[in-house]
Amino acid sequence: MRIGIPREIKTLEGRVALVPEATAELVQQGHEVFIESSAGELSGYPDTAYQTAGVTILPDARSLYEAAKLIVKVKEPVDPELELLRSDHLLFSFLHLAAEPKLTQRLMKIGLTAVGFETVAVEGELPLLIPMSDIAGRLSIQIGATLLHSPQGGKGLLLGGLPGALRGRVVILGAGTAGSNAARVAAALGSEVIVFERRRDRLAQMYELGENVTALYPYQQMLKESIASADLLIGAVLQAGARTPRLVSTEMVRSMQPGSVVVDISVDQGGCIETTRPTTYAEPTYIWEEVIHFAVTNMPGAVPRTASQALSSALLPYVLILAQENWENYPPLAAGINTKAGEVVHPAVRESLPANS
Repeated sequence: MRIGIPREIKTLEGRVALVPEATAELVQQGHEVFIESSAGELSGYPDTAYQTAGVTILPDARSLYEAAKLIVKVKEPVDPELELLRSDHLLFSFLHLAAEPKLTQRLMKIGLTAVGFETVAVEGELPLLIPMSDIAGRLSIQIGATLLHSPQGGKGLLLGGLPGALRGRVVILGAGTAGSNAARVAAALGSEVIVFERRRDRLAQMYELGENVTALYPYQQMLKESIASADLLIGAVLQAGARTPRLVSTEMVRSMQPGSVVVDISVDQGGCIETTRPTTYAEPTYIWEEVIHFAVTNMPGAVPRTASQALSSALLPYVLILAQENWENYPPLAAGINTKAGEVVHPAVRESLPANS
């Protein structure tokens, strides 16, 4: 198989899909691997590291897409990349199509097969989303804690508190991978943490984190009261392949104190908070009704070296299978197909699209 790794071009996105060590294993298996020049530099991997692994360096995206059959990249393709995709390409990347009807239409028009990292499923788990959710959950608390500082426009609060001062209150929606990581970091800082989750097993796990963690079922009235008193609100809700349900209304956000912070991790699937809209690291925040909102769609892009290493180790086994002719016989990857031959084939993605799509 001719495998291509393009340079990511979304705003301040420094990740690379496969690190040199992973590409070396592909080469050893007899595959031809191509990478666009400087694709790994922001993650700390120069072209020479890939050349040592036996990878061919190509000067630009056009030559990369022309040479490769299997395209392995981190983020969903944007306009310049879409123009380079062909019907015979097999695209393997994050897609988040439920929140991107226009991108879905473009992929359908191209007619290629697109497999989304976030929809590859193994016994109900999402192995390619987990490492990025780990990072996003931890970052959400680090970023939120900084945004609460006065120079950032926040209410001037030290999130964990200290003797003689109140602890900050963190409210987290969802106790999956992202939410549980956020809860662990917030609890370790000494914050007062309230986690809302429907699953009893996850509530038990959150409760065991410490005496400063409360785990609750998301009853509407309890949710409203907790959000009104939150210093930092974290949205970490996920429905695989589907658009994220809006759990927090504009009125709930309006009830928060001035200088409070909202971080919506689920924004790349549409967001679970009505007042969030996608942002980039170039302009990561905005203020709505005196509440700071952070809604960057590629949060792990802030730590590209860590993120690339974690993602690459999860991806490699699946890339090795995709490089085989009978890869669609492998259920986890078959479950991850979003579009094929001009059709949307993933049920959750199809149901999330507007009726006229």
